[in-house]
Amino acid sequence: MVIIRLARGGAHKRPYFHMVATDSRSRRDGKFIERVGFFNPLAAANEAKVGVAMDRVDYWRSQGAQVSPRVARLIKEFASQKAA
Repeated sequence: MVIIRLARGGAHKRPYFHMVATDSRSRRDGKFIERVGFFNPLAAANEAKVGVAMDRVDYWRSQGAQVSPRVARLIKEFASQKAA
């Protein structure tokens, strides 16, 4: 089963996450199918905190991919930022 979840990157105590479509059996930071966005929890005021390729997320959802709870909240936040 394909799942859209966060994969951690960045340095020690400076997290940076990629939103990835991956097989649910693969490790958190392991092999993935496609990178569909990012999340930077420590973003400065002038930097983007969340970025999502909504067309790719919609594609993967149409193919039956599940979305993790944290990614679902981030997608909702991103969509509300775009609407405003």
